[in-house]
Amino acid sequence: MAIGPVQLIVLGFRHPDFHGEVIAELERLRQTDTVRVIDALAVYKDAQGELEVEHLSNLTREEAVELGSKIGALIGLGIEGEAGMEAGAALGAAAADAEGGVAVFDDPQAWDVLGEIPNDSAAALLLIEHHWAVPLRDAIARAGGARLADGFISPFDLIGIGLVNAEEAKELHDLETAGA
Repeated sequence: MAIGPVQLIVLGFRHPDFHGEVIAELERLRQTDTVRVIDALAVYKDAQGELEVEHLSNLTREEAVELGSKIGALIGLGIEGEAGMEAGAALGAAAADAEGGVAVFDDPQAWDVLGEIPNDSAAALLLIEHHWAVPLRDAIARAGGARLADGFISPFDLIGIGLVNAEEAKELHDLETAGA
């Protein structure tokens, strides 16, 4: 099965006020075949840092069964308990060996997703496959190219290249960071 580029997005909420709008937008993107939500979790962290996890999804039942809890396995959340975490680690190690020694993150490279969620807040963790990018990625590969790095650009950095003015950048920044 060919899979498009996959991205883990972590969205923070001080006091979540969900009305189904986020899931509805993800469903719209799914219907247009722009993205596929591979997995989605809501993580609540209390004032002492204890976690409560809830599965969110716009997957069909068949997709959910096929994919399982990929975010939990990816970030070591162990939603299936310690046995599930160990099973995920074993599968990852087997896949790395099968690929002929795939490089895995060492501690200095690790991204502590759960550590970045402030106490007494919530986060939505979305593992998204970018369907729209598959033809572009494949064309780049056929041309002998490869992704070296990627990242979202701050609205303030867009001022210097003339895409937005200072007022627009502040509005975008405030919109992007309002819940943080």
